[in-house]
Amino acid sequence: MEKLYFCTMLMESDKHITGPIGVFDSGYGGLTILRDMRLLLPQYDYLYLGDNARAPYGNRSFELVYRFTLESVEALFDRGCRLVILACNTASAKALRSIQQRDLPMIDPTRRVLGIIRPTVEKLGELSHSHHVGIMGTRGTISSRSYEIETAKLHPSFTVTGHACPMWVPLVENGEAYSDGADYFIKKEIDALISGDPEIDALILACTHYPLLLDKIKRYTPPHISIVTQGEIIAHSLEDYLHRHPEIDSRCSRSGRVEYLTTESAGRFSDMASLFMGEPAQASHIEPGKKTHTTLCPTI
Repeated sequence: MEKLYFCTMLMESDKHITGPIGVFDSGYGGLTILRDMRLLLPQYDYLYLGDNARAPYGNRSFELVYRFTLESVEALFDRGCRLVILACNTASAKALRSIQQRDLPMIDPTRRVLGIIRPTVEKLGELSHSHHVGIMGTRGTISSRSYEIETAKLHPSFTVTGHACPMWVPLVENGEAYSDGADYFIKKEIDALISGDPEIDALILACTHYPLLLDKIKRYTPPHISIVTQGEIIAHSLEDYLHRHPEIDSRCSRSGRVEYLTTESAGRFSDMASLFMGEPAQASHIEPGKKTHTTLCPTI
């Protein structure tokens, strides 16, 4: 009882402390989400964490993705974040629900962790006239069927066809996004998706790396198909969320700063982040899964 009382007192005193908005991804792709957040909401502070040492998450089990994601969320909490966005489709698909329902009540019920799948699905009603939608993502995102599940809830008349693109993330992270060799893999996967359902008229790029392949994706996608990238959608969803939840908004600090953390090489991450963000970026290294502070409310 003493521990529980102490934890409650800590959370009560913590209500007026502000911190940056945390943005998590397994690697670099979430930077495309962060970029659009900063364009729309530049007044806030942001802290980005890329778990590059353990990326990619796409082919990992549910259990590993959940554990890695929870460790990274706790690392962002330890550094002052009151709100964390999982800017990673695989983490949103495999870990978000467990963290929200099982872990947050024990860590600190006043903090929030949000994903990027539901806000994306909410937009489909405005984009598809045929009610046939294609999803392109990692094996982990596609095998989770998270987009099908969410679409069935919000748009029950829609038909969703998922297709995994295992080569697309390596193309981006190995600097081959603009190479001639990338065309083969991009055309191959788009053709395979459309042959599975020729009625598709909206295509969700359900991986935050894929916007860096957008020019080539457009080249091989029929012009009647709308291509949905997530950055702008998530940025507007965040703006709406903060407007509807002033108790969370008041705990997000505002000085227009952004900081970057990575579990791998800080130098390599800084170079890639500068490419994604279109401005110089300097990252700091942290050890994956290693806690450096005591979480606000420890599990009891």
